[in-house]
Amino acid sequence: MQEGSFIWGHLERQHRTVDRWIDRLWLVVLLIAALLLFSVNLGGLPLQDWDEGVLAQVAREIVRESGDSLRWLYPTLSGQAYHDKPPLIHILIAGVYSVGGVNEWTTRLPGAILTALSVPLLYCLGREIFRQRWAAIYSALVYLTMLPVVRYGRLAMSDGVVVSFLLVMMLCVLRSRRDLRYCLGIGLSLGLICLTQGLSGLLLGAVVLVFLFWDTPRLLNSYYLWIAIALGLLPVAGWYGAQLLKYGNDFAHNGLIIPFLKQIGAISSKNTQPPWFYIIELLKWTWPWLIFLPQTAQLLWENRNLSWARLILVWSIVYLLLMSLMSAKLAWYILPIYPSLALAFGAQLAEIENLPLMSSYPRAWVAGLSILAVVASAGSIHFSWGITAKTDLQLIFAAVALTMILGAILAERGDGQFLKILFWGSYISLLLLMKSNYWVWELWQAYPVKPVAAMIEKANPAAKKIYTSFPYHRPSLDFYSDRHIIPASVEELEHRWHYETQPYLLINISDSKRLHLDSIKLLDKVEGWQLVTKETNRL
Repeated sequence: MQEGSFIWGHLERQHRTVDRWIDRLWLVVLLIAALLLFSVNLGGLPLQDWDEGVLAQVAREIVRESGDSLRWLYPTLSGQAYHDKPPLIHILIAGVYSVGGVNEWTTRLPGAILTALSVPLLYCLGREIFRQRWAAIYSALVYLTMLPVVRYGRLAMSDGVVVSFLLVMMLCVLRSRRDLRYCLGIGLSLGLICLTQGLSGLLLGAVVLVFLFWDTPRLLNSYYLWIAIALGLLPVAGWYGAQLLKYGNDFAHNGLIIPFLKQIGAISSKNTQPPWFYIIELLKWTWPWLIFLPQTAQLLWENRNLSWARLILVWSIVYLLLMSLMSAKLAWYILPIYPSLALAFGAQLAEIENLPLMSSYPRAWVAGLSILAVVASAGSIHFSWGITAKTDLQLIFAAVALTMILGAILAERGDGQFLKILFWGSYISLLLLMKSNYWVWELWQAYPVKPVAAMIEKANPAAKKIYTSFPYHRPSLDFYSDRHIIPASVEELEHRWHYETQPYLLINISDSKRLHLDSIKLLDKVEGWQLVTKETNRL
């Protein structure tokens, strides 16, 4: 009897060792695949307006003022106090600047690496909540092949970094149910989220509390959890307290009250969108995995009494509801919901893995893949026409079309290998897109910023403020030109021209015909834009 127990114990230890090695192997594979996808051609395109331009400018000013030992604590933007968010991601970018110089690659590198880490982190989370390894593998692969995750994760933005911290927090939440020491990880992760995203990061903390209230209410009565959360939020409170002490009412008004009022809709914001905005975003960008949505929703509802289903339901529904109620909306604000969707789809795809060979799959899957194949084929044909055919886009759409065609054929035959085709094809298609010059397609919505910035740098105007006829502010132009370019109306441009001694204007050639300017001195022109100032009178 003792000999039998010894043998079984030995076999069990061997099994656990093999399991650990398999998990480590998958972690390495997923990390390499993620790093490749998130880093290829990372510095090939100019910085995007808004988040990228602002983060880069703030980080550069931190590096420039390295002699000021507290500049990292009190960051500036164009020399003015920066109140938008705590500077964790800005400090990381500034650290890379000090080693690798200031360029697009070093600007995007910290966020890209941290977001790439979220792929193996999601696998760990899947192993924690699912009994089957395949569910964790499929969850990580679905997440890796979601276009918004890859695209926004590569940009110099805080949202991808927040997702990685969120996954660490969720992993600690699950493990704290059997080991209270992981509560410290919950608090630290929440603190890092808030140091990256600001106080809006507390919304993710609310998601965790709702999950615990439903799944493990006893943990809410543990003082370990609340002490850990207080410790994690202590640096956040310290940063906000330091800003209030230094800037007083200015920070309270511009850094706390105004952003809050814009979010709830009490003050109008240019980013105001209808409540269903994020649902439309999910419907636009979560293909091909959305074809499994009906079966996935049914699976979640049938298993709503299990922890994994509760986590996914709370994570998806509560966060989507909270964000939809906010007035100001941007597409990347919804990024933290994609890991929960990937876990849901991973659970459903693992069910397919358990089906017998040559099973009959729902006709809607075949129809959905066929429709995607037709749309992608049309896209490939469209970009092959014309004098200036876009070969890169033609190839990308062709890869998507081939993936969907093969997937539809195998699904029609009841061959489970169609999942492998979807994963490989989606990954290759995304890799082709990231290697092209089209993955930051917002750059095509306005004039190319780098030639105009180069013109301004070459002219080297004495003033640090330049007024432009372009209708909105472009932070990327500020970054590349190292000037503050301020949008102004025709009336304001004329007023400054007539009443300032040496104004500098960046005006479109077409707009110059509407302006009544005299004594114009043209400094330079490029891409339909010209930099002008007044002709000085020489005695």
